[in-house]
Amino acid sequence: MSDRVGVVWDDALVGYDFGPGHPMAPVRVQLAMRLAAELGLFAADNVEVLTPVVPATREEIERVHTAEYVTAVVAASSQPSLVDPAHGLGSADVPVFAHMHAESARVAGATLAGAKAIHAGGFDHVVSLAGGLHHAMPGAAEGFCVYNDLGVAIQWLLDQGYERIAYVDVDVHHGDGVQAMFWDDPRVVTISLHESPKTLFPGSGYPHECGGPNAPGTAVNVAIPAGTGDQGWLRAFAAVVPDVLAAFEPQILVTQQGTDAHLQDPLAHLTMSIDGQRMSYELLHRWAHRYAGGRWLAVGGGGYAWVEVVPRAWAHLIAEITGHPVDPSTMVPQEYCTYVQESLGRSSPGRMTDGHTPWARPFDNGFDPDDPLDQAVIATRRAVFPHWGLVVEPTDWF
Repeated sequence: MSDRVGVVWDDALVGYDFGPGHPMAPVRVQLAMRLAAELGLFAADNVEVLTPVVPATREEIERVHTAEYVTAVVAASSQPSLVDPAHGLGSADVPVFAHMHAESARVAGATLAGAKAIHAGGFDHVVSLAGGLHHAMPGAAEGFCVYNDLGVAIQWLLDQGYERIAYVDVDVHHGDGVQAMFWDDPRVVTISLHESPKTLFPGSGYPHECGGPNAPGTAVNVAIPAGTGDQGWLRAFAAVVPDVLAAFEPQILVTQQGTDAHLQDPLAHLTMSIDGQRMSYELLHRWAHRYAGGRWLAVGGGGYAWVEVVPRAWAHLIAEITGHPVDPSTMVPQEYCTYVQESLGRSSPGRMTDGHTPWARPFDNGFDPDDPLDQAVIATRRAVFPHWGLVVEPTDWF
């Protein structure tokens, strides 16, 4: 268990809100925080809730976003009917809302607060569920994301002198914005496991996307075939991520924890369970200690099954990060269920499990060259592993 863990939260973070009917509803995070509280996860002696959140400054934001783009967001903040396609503003994905700049800067500030808490030396792990806006590009909004809080935090860490930062993205969508921001920077490795770009937005994240001329092998993309569930996803995860982390030896691990690879998510086509996602959190926790000296900054991200999936998944994430894992058979607290029913008119799942018992079959055990999942993994290893001096082919080929 880590000695000191921070959870970044501020009720003001619900202001990042695109309005009624938009999938990226702040209620997702509110429910997750409420469930975690009902499970007693914030009462542990080693856990501190970090509040209030100070918005990121314009200077901090412009370390990864262009000044022109930030100016456009500021202008749009007072013109909710504005449509600015050049900067990705006013679309169905990113409708303009009042105070957009200030609220987006607050989300960036939350993730930045986590980075600063770890850098200061007082916290081993920090989680900020409001963050994870990984699609925002240097000069444009994209995919529900205005400012790239992850990029802001990673760049701030680089500015403090960090030389090796590993970013792992488990959202069902490719972490394209973070990849773009650090594409040619050898100090940052970006690893993204996502549904194949052949079947899902944003249409990027192929294995051959593996870094710029000054940073070959630092962009790692595993394009998971649609329909993949726990066993395949975890197999791919374990076949790529730990090898790259071991070779890179990061000083800090930054992770994006979108829950939308779940089978009930309405916007994607993978079929993971809460139990498989919980196992991925266990692995990331283990790898943070093994490869990054225990320094781990985790943020939220996608996930659009607001009641069925997101709260339970992120409560398990907080439980894992704080070192107080919740038994999957645990009943969801009745107080929480009552709140969900009364506030949303919907029923919460009754247990902290989907009833699955996933495990990751080692990639070197039973490689099948005709299996689409194994083909995806080997494509990534062939594109990236040679840059790190790693063995590409499974040993059972020899």
